[in-house]
Amino acid sequence: MSATSADAPPPKAPPAAARPAAPPGSRRRGVELSLTVAAVLVSVYGYAEVGLATSGAVPRDAAGYGAGLALLAVLAHLAVRARAPYADPLLLPIAVLLNGFGLVLIYRLDLEPALGPRAAPTQLVWSTLGITLFVLVVLALDDHRMLARYSYLGATGALALMAAPIFFPAVNGAKIWIRAAGFSIQPGEFAKVLLAVFFAAYLSANRAALAYTGRQVFGLRRLQLPTGRVLGPVLAIWLLSVGLLVLERDLGTSLLYFGLFVVLLYVATGRTGWVAVGLLLSAAGAVAVGSLEPHVHSRVEDWLHPFASVDAGLGPGQLAQSLFAFGNGAVLGTGLGQGHSALIGFATKSDFILATAGEELGLAGLCALLALYALLVARGMRAGLALRDPFGRLLAVGLATILALQVFVITGGVTDLIPLTGMAMPFLAQGGSSVVTNWIIVALLIRVSDSARRPLPDLPEGAP
Repeated sequence: MSATSADAPPPKAPPAAARPAAPPGSRRRGVELSLTVAAVLVSVYGYAEVGLATSGAVPRDAAGYGAGLALLAVLAHLAVRARAPYADPLLLPIAVLLNGFGLVLIYRLDLEPALGPRAAPTQLVWSTLGITLFVLVVLALDDHRMLARYSYLGATGALALMAAPIFFPAVNGAKIWIRAAGFSIQPGEFAKVLLAVFFAAYLSANRAALAYTGRQVFGLRRLQLPTGRVLGPVLAIWLLSVGLLVLERDLGTSLLYFGLFVVLLYVATGRTGWVAVGLLLSAAGAVAVGSLEPHVHSRVEDWLHPFASVDAGLGPGQLAQSLFAFGNGAVLGTGLGQGHSALIGFATKSDFILATAGEELGLAGLCALLALYALLVARGMRAGLALRDPFGRLLAVGLATILALQVFVITGGVTDLIPLTGMAMPFLAQGGSSVVTNWIIVALLIRVSDSARRPLPDLPEGAP
């Protein structure tokens, strides 16, 4: 009789090539570090290039600028390596590159005396605060699902932040700033993150009622409306966005809030009818307020007739100068420090900073910048779609949508595709509130992507 299985020799271990590979999280941190160092070097090169083009010498503080940016970037990387080893390795380097290049552009515009006091040192301070908060969020937030517990508290805080500027004087025609004792802040920037958390929590808890209950419109399943109890918050958000548009005279913020909700509503339910309803409601509100509110109406007129002042013999306005800057940049640009976008006047460092990039980097450089934004948004959405929990999925998509909508609204505004608004280009434009908020958004995406890419724990033997 042959030997029993008990007498058989133990099976040989599989060769090394056949064994499961070790989790690649640590190796991806090496990729992240390499890309982050490259992002810092590119920013320092741009800083030096501006000095060479304008004065024929490298700025004396170029080494200090590079060391400071490198220190902040490395601290951010170490926080990710310690607490989010499986996070997407592209999110942090892209943010560092955009932030660093934004500092370069602001420094370049600081060399134009007509554009007022220097803004680059202040922007560097805000960037430092933003990266510090990035580190704190990555280190302190153990699980992104903890945020869902405080969604209603966050919504209350968001409403308070959005309403606060109403009681302060308008700046450039819009009431979106709080200025006191030489200090200014844009509270609506922070409200975006709180609203994204609230929307994600609400929709993840009510997605079934939104998708499968209610009455059909014209017998079409895609246009099925939920019950009034569930539909109420949708109409409330729309009325709130239009109300803010009227009181604060800010078209961009209103479109951002409502667009964020519509996108998340579509992701939660999968019904394209919500997108159609959202577009119709937002278009109706924009047309009504654009016709009645003088400040918004002037923006619409500038959009429709950007060269009206030229035809009237009054010289080009801001939007016309922006278009001239893009045209002067052609394909390859004039070179850093060699453009004339300062002719745009006030808001060159904020609303119109993309015109400086378009003129001095050309179409090629502008496409590269937009590709970085597209990659940042795509990686954020990819992390969300890979998650198993509905709240995390909607949160990641919402945060990525905030970035995408800002880029679209600003790019469309300065290129005369849509009416210009007062929003800031993420990481690129002058604005402390904006850069701090964007670093918080990236930190949350880092935490979400770490959860999405983290390997599942090994199940015990015999588990189903």
